[in-house]
Amino acid sequence: MKNVGVICGGFSSEFEISVKSAKNIQQNFPEAYNAYLIYLQKDGWFVELDGTKVELNPVDFTFNNGTNKIDVAIVYIHGDPGENGKIQAYLEMINIPYVNSGPLASQLSFDKWYCNKFLEGFGYKVAKSVYLTSANQSLDSDAIIAELGLPIFVKPCDGGSSYGIAKVKEKDQLQNAVDAAFAEGRTVIIEAFLDGTEVTCGLYRDQSGVCSLPLTEIVSENDFFDFAAKYQGLSQEITPARIDNDLTVEIQKISKEIYQLLNLRSLARIDFMIVGNIPFVIEVNTTPGFSNESIVPKMIAAEGISTKDFWTRIMKAELA
Repeated sequence: MKNVGVICGGFSSEFEISVKSAKNIQQNFPEAYNAYLIYLQKDGWFVELDGTKVELNPVDFTFNNGTNKIDVAIVYIHGDPGENGKIQAYLEMINIPYVNSGPLASQLSFDKWYCNKFLEGFGYKVAKSVYLTSANQSLDSDAIIAELGLPIFVKPCDGGSSYGIAKVKEKDQLQNAVDAAFAEGRTVIIEAFLDGTEVTCGLYRDQSGVCSLPLTEIVSENDFFDFAAKYQGLSQEITPARIDNDLTVEIQKISKEIYQLLNLRSLARIDFMIVGNIPFVIEVNTTPGFSNESIVPKMIAAEGISTKDFWTRIMKAELA
């Protein structure tokens, strides 16, 4: 049997969320593989064996004094350095196969500004936005509000979850929101507010091609789908989404196009805001949450397939 390493942890605020996702994957992985949790921490690489962490050799991915070796990896680090493609690039350098999207696709989709501008260039609808490259640059709040209106969203471009995101309703809130976003990322995007219905589409590849999962509608009890709404139960996640069939089919079609355009692999999730029956792309996620509280496992259940079968399909397709 192949030894599969589910890599989690990382260097961002999303360390614990990543671990939850990876544990859920490992616990529901097909029996045809030996699935191990691999922790990437600031003090090294570790494999979990019987509840204990032992060192992983990062040069050849062996452990237990070289008696065991990871044959294939699943990168499930939310944020840096997994969701942005750094680990994938490293795995290619040391010749360890993995089933995720590659370094370029991961880096592009991870950066909210560049990804949305890339997609806009191919005709997909995205929110109007302003791009900030430095926390020290002068902030012209009046000009930004004149261009985008109020309320507006402030987000770190290179953050994997909802840390550092704020909905700004008044001009005097903008600077603090920008400062908080720069605490989580190197660049910041300020986006116009899209007033509509939020839905998300899960995607994966099996041996027949790109498949879409049932759409989920997100109704946050907070002002928007922030960290608490995502992970502390302060939202309704309704699957299938309460939209008409034609619009569902259109969003699934757009999602598949974007998946192929960005050259994604394995699992992905694309978020939309529907405004006046027109879907706007919010963001592309190549490492969507996979904990018990996350959306994608609920989509898989609604599709009527088990998590083990889901990962069996991915492994067969991506390792073919």
